[in-house]
Amino acid sequence: MQRRKFIKRSLQGGVALSLGATIIACTESSKKETVMTGTHSPIAICTWGFTKANEVAGIALKNGDNALEAAIKGVAVEEENLKNTTVGKGGAPDREGNVTLDACVMNSNGDAGSVVCVENITNVAALARIVMEKTPHVMLAGDGAEELAYKHGFQKENLLTENSEKAYREWLKTSEYKPIINIENHDTIGMLCMDHNGDIAGACTTSGLSYKMKGRVGDSPIIGSGLFIDNEIGGAAATGMGEEIMKTVGSFLIVELMRQGKTPQQACEEAVRRVVDKNPNHKNFQVAYIAMDKKGNTGSYSIHPGFAMMEYKEEINTRKESKAALDS
Repeated sequence: MQRRKFIKRSLQGGVALSLGATIIACTESSKKETVMTGTHSPIAICTWGFTKANEVAGIALKNGDNALEAAIKGVAVEEENLKNTTVGKGGAPDREGNVTLDACVMNSNGDAGSVVCVENITNVAALARIVMEKTPHVMLAGDGAEELAYKHGFQKENLLTENSEKAYREWLKTSEYKPIINIENHDTIGMLCMDHNGDIAGACTTSGLSYKMKGRVGDSPIIGSGLFIDNEIGGAAATGMGEEIMKTVGSFLIVELMRQGKTPQQACEEAVRRVVDKNPNHKNFQVAYIAMDKKGNTGSYSIHPGFAMMEYKEEINTRKESKAALDS
């Protein structure tokens, strides 16, 4: 009799343990499902005071777009802005009078796409995504990139606007090649986005330096220089004198500094200091960075005062002035 009671109690205990384990497993599964649905507050940041571009990206994130989709939609605003002389259609030409565009994108999986020296195509950030997703390559240049664009429905456009051509004709009178520091609202746009899932992606697009040498490519389409994303750590983007940014692989450097424990602000400051320390002529050009980590913290820094970034956070789009190495 005692033996029967022992067996019965043992069986009951076993069932209870089994039920408990099942309940715990279901609870853990439910927690995982909750995380997967996405509970992060969307964030979009971009170089310079591109208010509308950053707002478009922020609203896209709010409406459920993933980070890469939002970034490409955001930078497209400036690619299509005819008043912006260093991005997209309306960009200043090279010394031969031809407008050539560069861009790159990175997604949260670490995939990347890039295009350089592209003529006749306005939305080159979207084209860089095509390179990333539809080809076995990371970078395509010139005619090859343009041909790929047409195969995927991009329209051929004359990128040299009447105003840009007029300015170019005026420039030809002196042909002086001197980069201008802080062309507010008229410079490379780099954008970083964090979506509801906490994933980070980015885009960077430009027409490069005004009246550059034919074939010149700056930092903007170079993975690790103009843009870099590591979804476990964060992302960074650059603007300014591309030649100097490439020498220190600035955006990659910032992400690695964040990996070591620096905040986005501290990492941007260190990356700018690297440029300042290595180049005695740093007062003659601008370099600026923006960064964001996985917690949604952001930062920016530049050589010269006058740089700013936009930040869309909690549905508010804010212009944030950057601190600078040469602040007096």
